[in-house]
Amino acid sequence: MYIIAGLGNPGRKYDGTKHNVGFEVIDELIERHHVPYGGTDRKAMYGKTVIGGEKCILIKPMTFMNLSGEAVRAYMDYYKLDPEEDLIVIYDDIDLDPGQLRIRKKGSAGSHNGMKNIIAQLGTDSFLRIRVGTGAKPEKWDLADYVLAPFDTEARKKVDSAVKNAADAVELIVQGEADRAMNLYNQKPEKKKEKKPSAPEHADEPEMVKNDQSTGTAD
Repeated sequence: MYIIAGLGNPGRKYDGTKHNVGFEVIDELIERHHVPYGGTDRKAMYGKTVIGGEKCILIKPMTFMNLSGEAVRAYMDYYKLDPEEDLIVIYDDIDLDPGQLRIRKKGSAGSHNGMKNIIAQLGTDSFLRIRVGTGAKPEKWDLADYVLAPFDTEARKKVDSAVKNAADAVELIVQGEADRAMNLYNQKPEKKKEKKPSAPEHADEPEMVKNDQSTGTAD
């Protein structure tokens, strides 16, 4: 079983912002696999599905970004899962160009408050993560304002493509092909990639809804 956590902030006013790219990847997987809405539990919205024969729980923490680890830890503890083997976290990264992906099996949180909290809650940085590039902060921008702002038109197109690629990567990873996913997607977006694998078949079920409200801070 995998816990697949996309990071973001609850509430419609954050839709489309740089900090909500993780939510967007979860939404892409929800649409592809027609994931039914499971409700809100353990401080996250969730839905259960099967991808490539593997049971998966997709979650969106509803604690706001800086407390994302509370929900991730709650799900890992409840299902008695090992972060190193059973967790995928998807989040935005200002250190990557818009549309660029970086998949790693471990590493520091960098400047990302959601990842800092997840690492603190789990007590380890050894878990697989997919970083989606949003582009560097302009010199005169405040970091919180920048990550909570929408993309410009050009960057939005690149990130839309990256969201689909990140979902493709998740489908490979849960089928035991993390190394292949890294080889395919850990490169500049303009480079030609191998043809993506066909998505597994899935049942026609109602979708998991996209928004809710909670407490915490967004940056």
